[in-house]
Amino acid sequence: MDTLAERNMTPEDLPLFRDLSASSRAELLKNAIVHGVGLGTVLFEQGDIPNFQLVVMSGSAQLFGKSASGREVLIEVVRAPDLVIPAAVVTSTPYLMQARVPEPSRFLLIHATAFRAAVAAEPALAHVVIGSLALQFRRMVRQIKSLKLRSSTQRVGCYILALAHQQGTPGRAVFPYEKNLIASELGIARESFSRALAMLENAGISVDGQEITIHDRALLTAECSPDPLIDDIDVR
Repeated sequence: MDTLAERNMTPEDLPLFRDLSASSRAELLKNAIVHGVGLGTVLFEQGDIPNFQLVVMSGSAQLFGKSASGREVLIEVVRAPDLVIPAAVVTSTPYLMQARVPEPSRFLLIHATAFRAAVAAEPALAHVVIGSLALQFRRMVRQIKSLKLRSSTQRVGCYILALAHQQGTPGRAVFPYEKNLIASELGIARESFSRALAMLENAGISVDGQEITIHDRALLTAECSPDPLIDDIDVR
């Protein structure tokens, strides 16, 4: 780990600090550190009390939920420049998920007590935190609607359409991580995920490893009924 000064980084690199007063920025950053981690690193376990507010500077963090029996599901992926579970940090309550890193990544770590004090004192920082919480809340609502309103095949098809949209390639998509993790993120078993992909071959797609080709986007759209209030994509 190294300090921000040693990295020659400035606070303006992160939206979190852009509107802060100089004194508040200095107070937050004087003991902040940049932490680079490798694939598979566990940042914290569910049940841990936050010691830091983590901000993704590059890469990502996967958030997993675990049952008492040890079953694990992927809940969400947090990417730069978002905050990692600020709700737990602001309320000083246990994390409800484990955070694990799927790729080499870098995080800014701000001491939790200093972060809470700054949120209470600085309206500009409170505004950023509220915005982050609102975006995370909306992502969770979209996910719950998809789980409750769609079949597993519809979920997979809409995921592929959204993925192609995000990657900027309407006729093609590449799964960003292992299929078993995508299945758990969509709330279905790995076997059901494979069956859904096979069924969607009749709706205009083909799958080769991690790559999906969308041969007939209109047919796939008709089969899966994407909804902009769930998928956050252009459904035309």
